[in-house]
Amino acid sequence: MSAYIQGRNVNLTFRPPNRRPVRALQNFDIDVNEGEFLSIVGPSGCGKSTFLNVLLGLAKPDSGDIMLGGKRIEGPGTDRAMVFQEFGLLPWRTVQSNVELGLELKGVATETRREVSQRLIEMVGLVGFETHYPHELSGGMKQRVGLARALATDPDVLLMDEPFAALDAQTRDLMQVELLRIWQEAKKTVLFVTHQIDEAIYLSDRVMVMTKRPGQAKKIFAIDLPRPRDYEMRVTREFNDLKLEIWNELKDEITSR
Repeated sequence: MSAYIQGRNVNLTFRPPNRRPVRALQNFDIDVNEGEFLSIVGPSGCGKSTFLNVLLGLAKPDSGDIMLGGKRIEGPGTDRAMVFQEFGLLPWRTVQSNVELGLELKGVATETRREVSQRLIEMVGLVGFETHYPHELSGGMKQRVGLARALATDPDVLLMDEPFAALDAQTRDLMQVELLRIWQEAKKTVLFVTHQIDEAIYLSDRVMVMTKRPGQAKKIFAIDLPRPRDYEMRVTREFNDLKLEIWNELKDEITSR
């Protein structure tokens, strides 16, 4: 049976004017199962975010194929949504109207938009803040709005590009717990880019380590830790053995020239 998301021999080189070409991805392969939570870790600049943009349909590879549900990805589509590191909220719109943005652009009726946004606002724990504006929210609350907005159009695949990088340590830990709860409720396929090995292990079914640029898939780690997961599992021997294994695979890419 074929994987839900398949990437085969994906190559992409950026060619900025008057500068040297930058080869971002080289013979990149990936398989993701439907409903899976897969995290990608790798050195800075290795092509992690570039691949998410290819999967989102915003970047076109020079060669290779990306398939989603058996269909080749040719451009953006409503079956995929991205949650970015920068919250990207419109400052003149309230929490509710930010969540409804994608639905509004699709021409969904007001009453339906309200029903969907209210359900998602409840899911991400922001009841009571519907009429607040982004400047009135904490970083963690802004990221919850961004997550609700991504879910509002009911995508099949949720792409997350270091979504918690700008948060303080305690808020980041809290958002990881919340993301697992939301993922289990929403039942989406998730690709999650992060630099944090702990975060990748805690959230994921599998973790991919990428090589330095040009990025390739170096090794996949199965995270055979029971779900539901609690914060305390991070101090277990099994968790830290996995962390060391992944670090040993990753550090060669960070330190090699």
